[in-house]
Amino acid sequence: MTEFVIEIEKLSVYYGRHRGILDVDLRIEKGEIFGFLGPNGAGKTTTQRVLMDVIRPTAGKARMFGKDCQKEGVAARDRVGYLPGELSLYDNMKASQFFKMYFSLQKSNTNHRYWQTLAERLDLDTSRKIRELSRGNRQKVGVVAGFMNKPDLLILDEPTSGLDPLVQQTVMELVLEANQTGTTVFFSSHILSEIQAVCDRVGIIREGQMVATERVEDMTRQQFKRLRINFATMPPADAFTQEGVKEITRDEQGVLLEIRENLDQVIKTAASFGITDIETIPVTLEEIFLAYYGKGKGGNNA
Repeated sequence: MTEFVIEIEKLSVYYGRHRGILDVDLRIEKGEIFGFLGPNGAGKTTTQRVLMDVIRPTAGKARMFGKDCQKEGVAARDRVGYLPGELSLYDNMKASQFFKMYFSLQKSNTNHRYWQTLAERLDLDTSRKIRELSRGNRQKVGVVAGFMNKPDLLILDEPTSGLDPLVQQTVMELVLEANQTGTTVFFSSHILSEIQAVCDRVGIIREGQMVATERVEDMTRQQFKRLRINFATMPPADAFTQEGVKEITRDEQGVLLEIRENLDQVIKTAASFGITDIETIPVTLEEIFLAYYGKGKGGNNA
């Protein structure tokens, strides 16, 4: 029987008349890495804040480990590491003092030196006061705080925001390592390559509503195919003019097609001109994301 670490049912949040999210349904299985995808204002942060009881829902339910996030939130959050999108830190503390204090407040204390290991891997100078740190180094403080107690669930809101590419890679390595030891991970990101590289499933939220929840490999496979076909005899420009088929480019050897339907007819047409080579071009999550949203479009909610 599938065990769900996060269960969200018909969750809605309104800020006065302004809609944050509407009727969001989402279940995240124990041990998976789930990527939450959407532009700024689509509803990602709002959903995660409800889970952490930072804000209260207008309607619907949210549970972690079977516990109601509002009625039993304290017990549920004992098992959670959280990195919010907007960090509020104690600026007058040294980073090392902050970690020691944070560790002392956790009921699920593990290795009291683990924060030092994390700081070293992220190249974070913990002897400096937090107010002296750059935006990227403050983000590292948040990453260490989220991971340091080896929680059963990690909720990460744009975990690599403000970090340079090498540190981004280290954070993703930490996500994978935590998951390999049994931690469930729920994280949002604008960096689509991150989600494609590490996630088991992905959810796309648009204007406060879920528009898709699928396994990454299924999502990339099902939306559309891109084929590069080389020919013995080049077909005319209108050879593949049919519903669900778009010619992207062509050169002296062949054409690049984007195919959403009628694949069998495309192959039949192509065969009549003598196929010399055929290649499937991988479709990325970024392209799928743009297909859902339309280029330049997005949500306008928090």
